[in-house]
Amino acid sequence: MRLAVLGAGAVGESVAELAGEYGHSVTAFADSSGAAVDADGVDVAAALSRKAETGSVGSQSTEAALSADYDVLVEATPTTLGDAEPGFSNVRAALERDRHVVLANKGPVAERYDDLRDLERDSAGSVRFEATVGGAIPALATIEDLGPGRVTAIRGILNGTANFVLSRMAAEGLGYEHVLAEAQDLGVAEADPSFDVQGTDAALKCVILANVLSGGGYTLADADVEGIEDIPGSALDLAAEDGRTVRLVGEVDADGVRVGPRLVPERGTLAVTGTMNIVQLETEHAGRLNISGRGAGGPETASAVLSDVGRLPPLE
Repeated sequence: MRLAVLGAGAVGESVAELAGEYGHSVTAFADSSGAAVDADGVDVAAALSRKAETGSVGSQSTEAALSADYDVLVEATPTTLGDAEPGFSNVRAALERDRHVVLANKGPVAERYDDLRDLERDSAGSVRFEATVGGAIPALATIEDLGPGRVTAIRGILNGTANFVLSRMAAEGLGYEHVLAEAQDLGVAEADPSFDVQGTDAALKCVILANVLSGGGYTLADADVEGIEDIPGSALDLAAEDGRTVRLVGEVDADGVRVGPRLVPERGTLAVTGTMNIVQLETEHAGRLNISGRGAGGPETASAVLSDVGRLPPLE
């Protein structure tokens, strides 16, 4: 497949670098200020070197990337809320050209899922978005294989930053602010960590899961969300006395979408540590399934993107 990769952050960069290993070529590669376009294949190493020197992968426009020759648009620009722009418009442009779309950007899938599916129905292209939930974890592929109607509930740990903070607080008896500063020093937390610690990121992933199970109808506004900022270290100490710990748990079931701190057994399946994620599926016939792994990271998330590309049918 010929890929147009929009977004040159950790995920977009990794997709562009790894595409050749998966048998694909990159014919367009764009960041927020420019693009490199070549029908014979972009020199990804040269584009990234240029970005390091000048701040952009190329001198052409994003519009040039969107109108390039490609089979699959990989939308890996930063997630935005509300109207999910510019990601949604990028997806629209590709589908209106009857091209496939693979998303790492959560915005269009969480905030405009119904619009996304409407565009897909009118296009010869398909939309896939494994990378929007749980990084390398094949959560959506597993649901697809089981059949969304056979999954009755989902819960999980879906944000590595929040999980790192809570597991360090519990293990070392440290306060929230201390551990958050440590996470920022290690690059586990952003300079502005609010998207993660307030529960927004996990909620977006749960909204996407709810849309997949229900065939749409959910946005972030439908989720009940509470973060971890106000959890004192003493709460984790008390939980430990009872053989439990605290995790930021996302839940999707017939009652809706909820994200918030929950008490879980200290040695239970949901008590993953560090930046690990886990998705727990309750199913009609297969019982409870647990899928865990790295929930973030450039190569890890790129592997989910490129797996999606591999699932797409050839365009006629």
